[in-house]
Parts: sequence; C-alpha cells; structure tokens
Amino acid sequence: MEAFFVSTTTVALAEIGDKTQLLSLFLAARFRAPIPIICGILVATLLNHGLSAWLGVWITEFISPQTGKLLIGISFIAVALWILIPDKEEDASSNLNRYGAFVATLVLFFLAEIGDKTQIATVILAAQYQQFFIVTLGSTVGMMLANVPVVLFGYQLMQKLPLNAARYAASIVFMVLGIMTLLL
Repeated sequence: MEAFFVSTTTVALAEIGDKTQLLSLFLAARFRAPIPIICGILVATLLNHGLSAWLGVWITEFISPQTGKLLIGISFIAVALWILIPDKEEDASSNLNRYGAFVATLVLFFLAEIGDKTQIATVILAAQYQQFFIVTLGSTVGMMLANVPVVLFGYQLMQKLPLNAARYAASIVFMVLGIMTLLL
C-alpha cells in the first residue's frame, strides 16, 4: 500500500500547475466533451506511466543495490527541485483535433508526458518500490485526481488552486523521499 499511496500522492501534487493540467484545460475548452477527454487522459497515462514503471523496475536489474539507492535518492531530490520551476503553456493545437476529443487527448497527453516530471517520478518510484503494477496504478490515480477536476470544472478551478503552495508541497514530498532514501 505504501507504493500506491506514495505514487498517488506525489504524482497528484506534482501535477498541479503542470503543462498537462494546462493541456486538460485547453482540451476541455476546445471539445467540451468531458468523458472522451477523461478516457483519453486515462489511456494515455496508463500507457505512458506503465512504460515508465517498467523502465524503473528493469533498470534496477543492471545496477547494484547501493548504486540504485544513491541514484534514486538523488533523482528524488532533483525532481523536488525541478517541481519548483513552473511549466509554461504550450500550443496544443494540431491536426489531431479533427479526430475528436478522445484521439486528440490520447495523443497529445501521451506526448506531453514524455520527459515530464510525473513520468520521471514514476520511473523513480518503480525503481524504488520494485512494484510495476502498483506504481503504475498509483501514478495513474494521481494523474486522474489532478486532471479530472480540471476537465470537469475547468477555468473556475484553475483560478482557485493555490499553485505555488501545491508546487512547494510536492517539492517537499520528493525532497523528504530523497533524503530518506539516502539516509535509510
């Protein structure tokens, strides 16, 4: 349960104010079709974070436990610092819009997650916990917790979220995880 809880919490916190949340807002305004958008986010996240968790578990087969512990601890701290840098909105318009809300969301969300903080966090969490399924499930639930309200409530919600407070909370969680990994 720890792997699920930590994965859900850290990804949900890290996602607040992230570019994929801005993408969710854009898609909700563009298509006004919440169910296909939510389904697209779910499928894209399962694919992206599933691959990330697999990579995290796979990598640990090739490095010593001590090296792995050091790399995981440093990676948590690096993500903690990275979270403090706000994302900028990117232009999400493309020819994908003609394929509808689900396909546009699936493709754009999957691509937006490549190299994103939450994807890197999923790799690190899977490497730490060695639980592919649980980390994938937890990080996906965290992603959905952060993005579904944006799709459903959109602009009103984004105006009320304390983005800096959420960013600092996520940073603190990753920093504590990094320090604990290095010290324990």
